[in-house]
Amino acid sequence: MNPGAQLSLQSHEHRSEHWIVVEGVAEVTIGGTIKQVPANESVFIPLGVKHRMANKTDAPMVLIEVQTGTYFGEDDIVRYEDIYARGQGAKG
Repeated sequence: MNPGAQLSLQSHEHRSEHWIVVEGVAEVTIGGTIKQVPANESVFIPLGVKHRMANKTDAPMVLIEVQTGTYFGEDDIVRYEDIYARGQGAKG
């Protein structure tokens, strides 16, 4: 993820996610909690929970995302806030 970039605040109805930070530092929002996740650490995002990842540093951030669940289509992304003005996914 490039410096200054961020994912939309989103949730999923059919999948949960594991994010593993490989390089850099991610600012992660899960529910109402925001925390910094450095390289070699990971977080779990349960099904249905609002979440977001941002790179607030001046260096690129690299991560691995592992999805688990019953469906992985793009229409399972429910977006609540998005700086890139993408659609609302399943509930839009």
